[in-house]
Amino acid sequence: MNIRISVRSLVEFIFRSGDISDSSNGTLSREAMNAGSRIHRKLQKRAGSYYASEVPLRMSVSLGGHDITVEGRADGIIDRRTAESEKTTDNSDAESIAETDGMSCFDDMADGYVQDHSDGEIMIDEIKGIYRKLDDLDGPLRVHVAQAMCYAYIYSLENGIDMIDVRISYVNLESENEKFFRRTYSISYLTAWYDQLMTELVKWLDFYEKHSCDRNRTIEEMEFPFEYRNGQKEMALYVYKAIEQKKHLYVQAPTGIGKTMAALYPTIKSFVQGSVSKVFYLTAKTIAHTVPRNTVELLMKRGLAVNMVIITAKEKICFQDEMDCNPALCPYAAGHFDRVNEALYDMLSHESVIDRDVVRMYAERYMVCPFELSLDASLFTDIVVCDYNYVFDPRASLKRFFGGEGGTQGNYVFLVDEAHNLVDRASAMYSASIVKEDFLELKKLISKYGGRVIRYLGSCNRELVELKKQVPDDGYCVQKSISGLHLKLMSLHDALEEFLEEQGQIPERREVLNFYFNLTSFLNIAEMVDENYIIYDELLDDGKFMVRLYCVKPAANIRSCLDKGISAIFFSATILPVKYYMEMLSDSPDDQAIYIRSPFDRDNRRILIGSDVTTKYTRRTDDQFRNIWRYINSVISAKRGNYMVFFPSYAMLDKVAGCMSDAELPPETEVIVQEPYMKERDREEFLNRFDEKDNILAFCIMGGIFAEGIDLTGNRLIGAIVVGPGLPQVCTERKLMMEYFDSRPGAAERYTDSDGFRYAYQYPGINKVFQAAGRVIRTESDVGIILLLDERFTSGRYRELFPIEWDDVRICSLHNVDEELSEFWLNKNKYN
Repeated sequence: MNIRISVRSLVEFIFRSGDISDSSNGTLSREAMNAGSRIHRKLQKRAGSYYASEVPLRMSVSLGGHDITVEGRADGIIDRRTAESEKTTDNSDAESIAETDGMSCFDDMADGYVQDHSDGEIMIDEIKGIYRKLDDLDGPLRVHVAQAMCYAYIYSLENGIDMIDVRISYVNLESENEKFFRRTYSISYLTAWYDQLMTELVKWLDFYEKHSCDRNRTIEEMEFPFEYRNGQKEMALYVYKAIEQKKHLYVQAPTGIGKTMAALYPTIKSFVQGSVSKVFYLTAKTIAHTVPRNTVELLMKRGLAVNMVIITAKEKICFQDEMDCNPALCPYAAGHFDRVNEALYDMLSHESVIDRDVVRMYAERYMVCPFELSLDASLFTDIVVCDYNYVFDPRASLKRFFGGEGGTQGNYVFLVDEAHNLVDRASAMYSASIVKEDFLELKKLISKYGGRVIRYLGSCNRELVELKKQVPDDGYCVQKSISGLHLKLMSLHDALEEFLEEQGQIPERREVLNFYFNLTSFLNIAEMVDENYIIYDELLDDGKFMVRLYCVKPAANIRSCLDKGISAIFFSATILPVKYYMEMLSDSPDDQAIYIRSPFDRDNRRILIGSDVTTKYTRRTDDQFRNIWRYINSVISAKRGNYMVFFPSYAMLDKVAGCMSDAELPPETEVIVQEPYMKERDREEFLNRFDEKDNILAFCIMGGIFAEGIDLTGNRLIGAIVVGPGLPQVCTERKLMMEYFDSRPGAAERYTDSDGFRYAYQYPGINKVFQAAGRVIRTESDVGIILLLDERFTSGRYRELFPIEWDDVRICSLHNVDEELSEFWLNKNKYN
């Protein structure tokens, strides 16, 4: 097995130790990273002519059947041996190190360091910029020492050196004060230490190689588990080719053809060719994890030897009643890194499907954080099933793969399920906001502690006040730049870092952390702002003042994430119009798209458009609401069964429900209504009614929890009525999105309706319509009615967006809808 690993990645895995900190959310502000780089350059430049900066070092060894290359860049190396005029610095104050064996080489490696400003004849310098107070630093961190020792060993071996100094140089990023720790090592000590390090690494490599051999052998033997459904083989072939060609593919495919298997099977097959090392199966909702899990487990029952981790959100997997990563309060955070490698190895050695219950079992056994344990498992599993945000969201993405030194390209494939959801999700991920009142609130909360953080909170608030004065009567204002505010926010961020370090476990710590994390996110997003963003500020309904960085078009940010892998497959039953999604999600001319036609018998469903009603806001009257109810009543009266009605809002739902009378309802009809913010148990009870009854009339919300991702097959659902084209409610960001796309060159000439209206309203709305309509006809034996209620559906601008299979749609009115329904059900009398 050939392996290349960076020195930093190696030591950060093997030598990690200590607690999880509540003051780290897994992201480092760009300002902090820039400050760190600046400190590096400053120290390196000041060190003089005998100081070589950013020295590349590499070493390859063959061990246990593995060819291992360890490489990295030493921050600095001083080698005075070639300087005739220089004398070797006296190192009498450096502690002499005895040669040791075994794990003691690891246990004492950060001990015996002395503070010193002098340099030895040959020295490795490792520079670390930190916000922590240097006076509180009694010695170097274990992982920092290990990184420098690797460089020392490689350099000593290459240059025949018997003794070498290692210095860890800590610099406070704010004050630029410095503190040095130095120690002298013999080559014999470093050799014993490095051999032990390689032995520990080989343990993990042996595990991974054995698993990879077993996996690839079973993949070669694996056959497709079923007879291919119509369209399924076509999709699988296109997925395989896209991965082979390292392309992104968009797949519009109907429900019922087996999209999950058609995506996973060819992707897993690609492991054998070496083109794929990991699959990320991405979903919009936790409940959607069940389908890929069942698909993989089905293949495993037939002999496939893969492993899979299903990542559960931190708040859903945490052991504590109240999630708090403070090691003083959480025993699983305290000392987590001291124990996690042992827990991880045990879990990976015994489990193939690592879900929430499995993770919690091992986390409790070893007293480690279950969420962090599951993230570590993703490094060693073939398939990672998780929410979109673990790949795309800069606040939550898996830094092990997509951030920092580990964020280089890998042989990853991204399978993006229900990809129509990603546009709005991604826009939100790459947007950020701050609220003026939060600054005043925090200032009041911590004013008793004093310090410069109070001054900077006040300074930022004054800047926000000036922006607030510019807001016109319509409530929002677009800003070309907020550079003045941005500079003050950066200063505040640095002050908050110092405050959190100095004050420690104060009662207000949680509130300070929440503010700090939001500010960090805002500053990180500010670094991404480009032509795809609009900066605006707004007076909110509650009177508060907000400044927002709004990502209108997230394609560039998504594409930068996709570039970390080799291929992405976006698939959905409603990714129409596909050009819109291609532009919003990746916007690359090399992307490909395919359309898989529905294999189901068209005679099993009838699609009707009610042409004499409308849900236009300006024409909403009691008469319109009564007519909508008359349509609903016609549908449920034509045949006893279960039906769903999807409304654009709760307000309209209530209006139409108010037109209903018990006298008009068919006998024994049971009306159930989706409520706002339903708990999981309430959702289950709602759906269970469709299993228990055959006379359910359910009032639901378009785009809501019952409009997608549920399967009510057979007689559990025989009709869906969609009220209106699902246009999003008018709001500031929809207005800004419309203006953004209207301002593009040539936009006005392309369509009768503007680009802006289509992108901001029509396309998101029609997708909700398709999703709701898709609740009916989930299998080849399903039979049912789809009724679209709004005269706008009869126009060309909407019908051109319909799926190809909808070319048999029928237009009706209240005068003949009963006839259309009777005819359909008469022809399906075998279901009566």
